Amino acid sequence: MTSPERFGVQLTDGFARDFPDLGVPWKAADVPEPRLLALNEPLADELGLDPDYLRGDEGLRLLTGTHVPSGATPVAQAYAGHQFGGYSPRLGDGRALLMGELPDGRDLHLKGSGRTPFARGGDGLAAVGPMLREYLISEAMHALGVPTTRALAVVGTGVTVNREQPLPGAVLARVASSHLRVGTFQFARSTGDVELVRRLADHAIARHHPQAVDAENPYLALFTAVLDAQASLVAQWMLVGFIHGVMNTDNTTISGETIDYGPCAFMEGFDPATVFSSIDTQGRYAYGNQPPIVQWNLARFAETLVPLIDDDENAAVETLTAALGTFPARYQEAWTAGMRTKLGLPAALGRPAGSGELAGPGELARSGESAGPGDEVVEPLLEELSRLLSATRVDYTSFFRALIPAAAGDTRPVSELVGELADGWLASWRALDPSAAVMAGVNPAYIPRNHLVEEALDAATAGDLEPFEELLVVVTDPYTELPGRERFASPAPPGSSPHVTFCGT
Repeated sequence: MTSPERFGVQLTDGFARDFPDLGVPWKAADVPEPRLLALNEPLADELGLDPDYLRGDEGLRLLTGTHVPSGATPVAQAYAGHQFGGYSPRLGDGRALLMGELPDGRDLHLKGSGRTPFARGGDGLAAVGPMLREYLISEAMHALGVPTTRALAVVGTGVTVNREQPLPGAVLARVASSHLRVGTFQFARSTGDVELVRRLADHAIARHHPQAVDAENPYLALFTAVLDAQASLVAQWMLVGFIHGVMNTDNTTISGETIDYGPCAFMEGFDPATVFSSIDTQGRYAYGNQPPIVQWNLARFAETLVPLIDDDENAAVETLTAALGTFPARYQEAWTAGMRTKLGLPAALGRPAGSGELAGPGELARSGESAGPGDEVVEPLLEELSRLLSATRVDYTSFFRALIPAAAGDTRPVSELVGELADGWLASWRALDPSAAVMAGVNPAYIPRNHLVEEALDAATAGDLEPFEELLVVVTDPYTELPGRERFASPAPPGSSPHVTFCGT
């Protein structure tokens, strides 16, 4: 029988071998009737995996964990975490397996592959709907340019999963730069083994933030690098209206990738208090709370690094606290740079958009960019825009898309959304000569609209994959507006019930 090595791809067990204290070798549950539901062929090609192989018997068994290539040692990873603010010392992969590392260093990881020692009474299984949700939304996020884990495949298992009702089961195969989380460090720190924390930090530096190696204090540099990555990530969430829904520390990655798409959704009508998760009854992870929650999670990461920063605990805490205190400014810089681009405005003189380095007129001239309006002009514009969005509760995605023709003088689409309330703001903004071409490349026409996602997942659960496949095509090409796709750009119909999402466990 053909093996994956024939196609130039091997799995290695570097994490399992180097960190036996942070995982349990484990086997996936049997899959009696594997059936491929979705395969990400572009990602497979990128990874050097042959799509035809993955569709075959051994490929399906690889994607469900029942075939283990030589050199791999699947493990259920151990981690701790603060869930909705409460600390759980032992979480871990209750229904997931790290199959191993691919040749390019990324992880191949499964969800729904059966109970593990971390299952905490759960059945370890996953249903078709939640696994296709992660596939759909993670690939949409990738198309939007947001750092994220990627979905490789969803395979139906032929096993019935009992939730509120019997549902068809599935396994998701995903790819990530790694599955190191703040919760991984929390678990390591809880063992009391400082050398384990040090080795884990060295591993994170080598894998994700190698520039920290040459710093005067590499572990402080690691913390700062993770802080930067997370500040940039949450800014990108806010810019596209994404709400994660379960921002626990075990879902905060060291790489700065979005991970775990359970009770997530995209905001439609603008409201910072928007919550979709059925379990977030207090609004802890509401849209507007996401930046401070990331900072809170980073504080928990900082606590794990204290013994590595300085032999004097008080000095270490002081150093880390000072570094943590830079988060609001770093986030604001990333968000403002992104918002400038959404509004078609060049970066201000001295700071190119998306860069932490200063630039003078020479650098801007060489790059072909002109200096944009200064902060003293843009900041009041953004403040007034926030008031406008809040007052009108306008559909967030539609509003920014409507600004593209407005940049060229056609303000009718904006007026259709918010009436005359925007007239003064539009005049101030248009006076800054925004670029419609720049805006068209960052303001999507299509996002995974919540009612369309549920429609597609309901159909897939009933055995019809066509709505899922059609929606996937649209959201993975979000900037190309085509005739016949109007319903994909429209919010939920008036009078629709409030959208609610669930964890799927």
